[in-house]
Amino acid sequence: MLKSALARLCQVSRSQLSRYNYSPTRYNSCRLFANDKMSSLTEADIKAACSEPDPSTKDFINQQTMYRIKDPKKSLDFYTRVVGMRLLHTFDFPDMKFSLFFLGFCKKEDIPENKDERIKWLFTQKACLELTYNYGTENDADFKYHNGNTEPKGYGHIGLAVPDVYAACKRFEELGIEFAKKPDDGKVTPLGFIKDPDGYWIELINADTMLKL
Repeated sequence: MLKSALARLCQVSRSQLSRYNYSPTRYNSCRLFANDKMSSLTEADIKAACSEPDPSTKDFINQQTMYRIKDPKKSLDFYTRVVGMRLLHTFDFPDMKFSLFFLGFCKKEDIPENKDERIKWLFTQKACLELTYNYGTENDADFKYHNGNTEPKGYGHIGLAVPDVYAACKRFEELGIEFAKKPDDGKVTPLGFIKDPDGYWIELINADTMLKL
């Protein structure tokens, strides 16, 4: 019975456990006790599981993350006006009833004007977002995509490095953006999470403050 109770408790996140005064160490211990098949990895385990990249992958890059979005007008406004990305290119497939919007943090002058050059350039850029819009979803009041942070949990979030987490969050709050976590909530601070129009989480971090974790 105790093990069952702990198993249920350990389904919540570290930030949620902070209200119960659980430290990360106690959280990990709780997880281990709740599931006999679960074990933490040692540094040796991690090192043994990782390999040096194969030479054939030396020119690979993390080029895109794809989200399905309900309403492109709301999402494009959010990622350009609110987050600060630029729309890099749009691909329309009317016969298949969907469109793709690629966005990224790029300077305007770096984006080629020629369509073919721009497409080729686009797929050399790192960490772009690909927003996939299936026609008509915005007209269905009950339509909703799973954001990965409710049960069954899976996908988590993308992360943005910002010069000042507090300043960024202050601006987002003034713009009426929904938060999943404000910078001083929980025990991992300062670190914030906002939500996009479909409820996908975006983490806000700063390189200097991450040294204090």
